[in-house]
Amino acid sequence: MRKLTILLSICMISLFACPLESREDSDTLEITKEDVVKAQELIGFEFTESEIDSMLEELNTNLGFYSDMRQVEIDNSVPPALIFNPILAGMEFETEEKPIKLSAAGNVKRPDDSDDLAFYSVRDLAELVRTRQVTSMELTELALERLKKYDPQLHCVVTLTEDLALEQAARADAEIAAGKYRGPLHGIPYGAKDLLAVKEYKTTWGAEPYKEQIIDYDATVIQKLEDAGAVLVAKLSLGALAWGDVWFKDTTRNPWNLEQGSSGSSAGSAAAVSAGLVSFAIGTETWGSIVSPSTRCGTTGLRPSFGRVSRTGAMALSWSMDKIGPICRTVEDCAIVFDAIRGPDGLDQSVTDLPFNYDHQLFPDQVRIGYLKKDFENDTMYYAQNMTALEMMRALGFDLVEIDLPDMPVNPMQIVLSAEAAAAFDELTRSGRDDLMVRQIKNAWPNVFRASRFIPAVEYIQANRLREMAVDSMAVIMENIDVYISPTFEGDNLLLTNLTGHPCVALPNGFAENGTPVSITFIGGLYDEATLLSVAKMYQDATEFHLKHPPLFEE
Repeated sequence: MRKLTILLSICMISLFACPLESREDSDTLEITKEDVVKAQELIGFEFTESEIDSMLEELNTNLGFYSDMRQVEIDNSVPPALIFNPILAGMEFETEEKPIKLSAAGNVKRPDDSDDLAFYSVRDLAELVRTRQVTSMELTELALERLKKYDPQLHCVVTLTEDLALEQAARADAEIAAGKYRGPLHGIPYGAKDLLAVKEYKTTWGAEPYKEQIIDYDATVIQKLEDAGAVLVAKLSLGALAWGDVWFKDTTRNPWNLEQGSSGSSAGSAAAVSAGLVSFAIGTETWGSIVSPSTRCGTTGLRPSFGRVSRTGAMALSWSMDKIGPICRTVEDCAIVFDAIRGPDGLDQSVTDLPFNYDHQLFPDQVRIGYLKKDFENDTMYYAQNMTALEMMRALGFDLVEIDLPDMPVNPMQIVLSAEAAAAFDELTRSGRDDLMVRQIKNAWPNVFRASRFIPAVEYIQANRLREMAVDSMAVIMENIDVYISPTFEGDNLLLTNLTGHPCVALPNGFAENGTPVSITFIGGLYDEATLLSVAKMYQDATEFHLKHPPLFEE
């Protein structure tokens, strides 16, 4: 059986070598004609007898190559030499950097009950801190208190960074008192998904095999937020290796319904923001990991364009699809946090240095808005909420244009993610330590990693060629619109735009019959988060869904 496992991988010219075989083992094996005849069925080919005879020497040579490569330890942080670039030849982007224009802070006053600060937006908290009505230490101690109080119900905290938080809060207060105000994140407490490295603290990736892991440097995003004066109070849960809401200790719960998981994989980030435990959080998305928990927990999440935020110090799952973004209470909070974390660091070579010229004030006649008419019609589960969103956009003065996504096989392209993820966790599979993972069902990483070793290299490349065609088709669509609206989970939009690298905002859009939140999504042009967020803010300001909070956590 072990021989056949190797054979299947070799005969398919798999991108990745097969599991659990040492160099010594492979030296004793020889791939035969009978082996190839058995294996070829897995790839849908039928070679002639002479063709099989001709390839045997090559297959056995490749087996040795795979064994040689396995002698080198490759850390998860090492990217492949190939870098995905969603920018097509001839594309032009704005190059002039302008200061972002936030909405007026207004006459924000400290509430009589300090506990009410738990649900204030970053924008309002920033004004209270700036005007010294509230200290960073007060906000930090409130966040730490609520994290300790409510985590037993939510299971959203992997590690409290209390010592670091108190140190950062004290520094923020001293700087502000001395007149050194860094900006709207100065002194604001936040949480980070526990796949981001923070020196001197564990970075568990939510998975049993890595629960004692320490990566002793700060991820670029963590460093950028520290430079902005933000205060890290907790490393928050994620579904193990960035899938779902089940991690090595428990399942992270939805604050609106504790019998329900918070979805994932940015499970703890969305739950903590929703429950008022942190002012904002950092999440990541490869295929729905910001959008899905933001929907379930009623938060607002921004998935930036691919290549907007450095992933240095973040767990790699799919080098060509991973993205880092904020999960907040409001669209404008997302703009504030995104402005702090965006931009190159000289390390992540996928990052593009382009301006973010956000302006909160937008006039409907300045932008062209599309909507996926067929998906809105097909999403019968949330039809009423979706239709209300379209009606609201028209009432705001937007002229909505019907659009269709490219007609191509989107779902099969998910093998790009599967193959890259299997490579990212090659050692985990080969060592057998994947058995330590909590979820061992068919639809979980251990099984997917194993199955993905049998994705032929040729098909992986072909999927990426199809992906290039999708990027090109989306560019044609976006020539005629600036932003489009989509039901969150209907059709191909979520996977397609993660493959093409387009930015997305998911924001609350009412409630389902069971009382849990639902969302609507806005998708923007590549690297045009500014227009995307301005449109989404205009819609959010016309609704009140984001102002509602889970009753269990308002006490």
